[in-house]
Amino acid sequence: MLERLGAAAAGFLAVVGEMSTFGARAAVAAIRRPFELEETARQLYEVGWRSVPLIATAGFAVGVVFSLHTRASLAQFGAEAMIPAGLGIALIRETGPLVAGLMFSGRVGAGIGAELGAMKVTEQIDALRVMATDPVGYLVVPRFVACILMTPVIVTFANFMGIAGGLFVAMTHTNVSAYSFIHSIETFTELSDFTGGLIKSMFFGGIVALVGCIKGMGAKEGAEGVGHATTGSVVTSIVWIFVINFFLSTWLFR
Repeated sequence: MLERLGAAAAGFLAVVGEMSTFGARAAVAAIRRPFELEETARQLYEVGWRSVPLIATAGFAVGVVFSLHTRASLAQFGAEAMIPAGLGIALIRETGPLVAGLMFSGRVGAGIGAELGAMKVTEQIDALRVMATDPVGYLVVPRFVACILMTPVIVTFANFMGIAGGLFVAMTHTNVSAYSFIHSIETFTELSDFTGGLIKSMFFGGIVALVGCIKGMGAKEGAEGVGHATTGSVVTSIVWIFVINFFLSTWLFR
């Protein structure tokens, strides 16, 4: 039993060390020339704009479901007017960043892992090294920067769509007016709630990028290796998002 726990702890520390080392390499490469501005702009479009339909659908659905369930509970106590406050706090602090992070890992993390994994097994990454091009600076940094910059935008959009979903339920299933709904959210939520959610989202974006790049660049030979890299990118990102979310929530919303 103790041996298993020791092996699990050692494996966990090894993963933390690998991610920390890889993240440090990416941070150093980000401030060194040449700056891959064209590739970074392409990644901003890929991870940002192309994620909007998915995030919009997920955010709106979460807002609708949350409002419907809280309405059923609060209606028993005649407190339907508190639905907007509960939705706003839960969505902006936790649900919005977490749902967006999970959707982001499924779409962007899988894409990064598959793309870099395919480049690894076809020896394109080795070709970059032969041409004296740093793969970390050329491949990792643009994706890392794009994910960190775009996740706050994505989370803001998810929050907006979630509130829109809650407003839709409020106007169709309760007597709460649109003005009362928005005013309640403004009254009970603070700027720190919004900024805390954005800080969390930046960590989530960095995790998705780092894990996807690590898994992709470490892919084994063959199509099976690419598949394992893709799956590993999503699963590992999701696990780390939940872990980091616990610590960030404890720190930001004490």
